[in-house]
Parts: sequence; structure tokens; C-alpha cells
Amino acid sequence: MDLVASLPAFVLAVVLIAASPGPAIALILRRAAIRGYAGAVPTVLGLELGLYVWALLAAAGFAALVAASDVAYIMLRVVGAVVLIYLGGRALLAARRMRAGATGPTDLPDDSLSRGRWGAFAEGFTVQLANPKAAVFMLAFYPQFIPPDRPLFATTAALALLQITIETVLYLALAAGVARTGAWFRRPIVRRRLEAASGTVLIMLAARVAMDA
Repeated sequence: MDLVASLPAFVLAVVLIAASPGPAIALILRRAAIRGYAGAVPTVLGLELGLYVWALLAAAGFAALVAASDVAYIMLRVVGAVVLIYLGGRALLAARRMRAGATGPTDLPDDSLSRGRWGAFAEGFTVQLANPKAAVFMLAFYPQFIPPDRPLFATTAALALLQITIETVLYLALAAGVARTGAWFRRPIVRRRLEAASGTVLIMLAARVAMDA
């Protein structure tokens, strides 16, 4: 198998995977709608750094241990579900407070793990790193594109760098498109419904992560 010849298939697969619904898409849509493009950039970067860390762990063999160990995999699923429930719960709480009129335009709850861009970055990074699917994905997907005569770690790192570059471009384009209608999303009634919808989606994703075999 030639690595260069397999790159078009790799790129196509990455695009299709990036476009599939999941926690990453949910976080980016919510962040871009509420905080605008600049507010979504740290979340995207955090998600992609988390993915790259998983790629390096897969190349080093750690991801294989997680996938092979029932206890480790279940623990990671639980952590991932807790993180998503926390984020979904905050969104639902924000929607409830806005419905009750308990918050004004300047004191709405922050929608990241802590205030500011570092909080948004940490949000994306934590969600990705606590995602057990990422470990399984790296183990099942990457070996199809790594020739036996290529160094495993270096080739995995290079392919992962290509993947996060593609995903970053796609996710930033998505954030930019959503941010263009940010004024509409930030209307009180629309934002309340967005918070409620995104919170529900995140909790549903948490349930899927927790129960997935």
C-alpha cells in the first residue's frame, strides 16, 4: 500500500467523519451562535488538540490498552458522559433562568468550563479527550492507511496532523457561517430555545456514550 496513493481516500473519509453529528458539532454550533466566530475558535482548537493527543497515544500503544481493557474503557465512557451531562445541564439551567427572567443580557451564565477563551479551549479539549470513541477510531481507522514499511509513530503523527488541519478548516467555516446569523441567535427567545435544544442534545449524547458497548 502506497501512502501517497491512499491520501485521497483518507481525506474523503476525514471529511465525512468530521461532518457526522456528535459532541464536537454540538459544541461548535452552540458556541458560534452565542459567542460568535471568535468565541468558537478556542473550542475548535481544543477539540483538535484533544484529537491529536489521542492520535499520539494510539501510536504509542496507550489507546490499544484502553480499547482492550473493559475497566479502562468503561471508566473513560463514564468520564465522557459526565462531562457532556455537565455541559448539557449548564445549558438547560441557562434556558430555565432566562425563561424565569433571572438573568439579564450582561449576567448570563458562561457556557464554558471557566470564563473566557481558555475556558472554551478547555471545554473542547476535555470533551475530546474524554471521548472513548476517539481511541477506538484511531485504532480502527489509521492502520488502513499506514504501510508496514513506514514508521508507525511518525506516520500516525503526520496523518493526524493532516486530519486536524482538515477538520479545523471545516469547523471554522461552520462557525463562521453560524456566526453570521449571530444577532438572530442572541435574541432572548431564540437563545433560550438554543440553550434548551443544545442542552438536550448534549445530554442525549452523554446517554449514548454511557450506554454504547
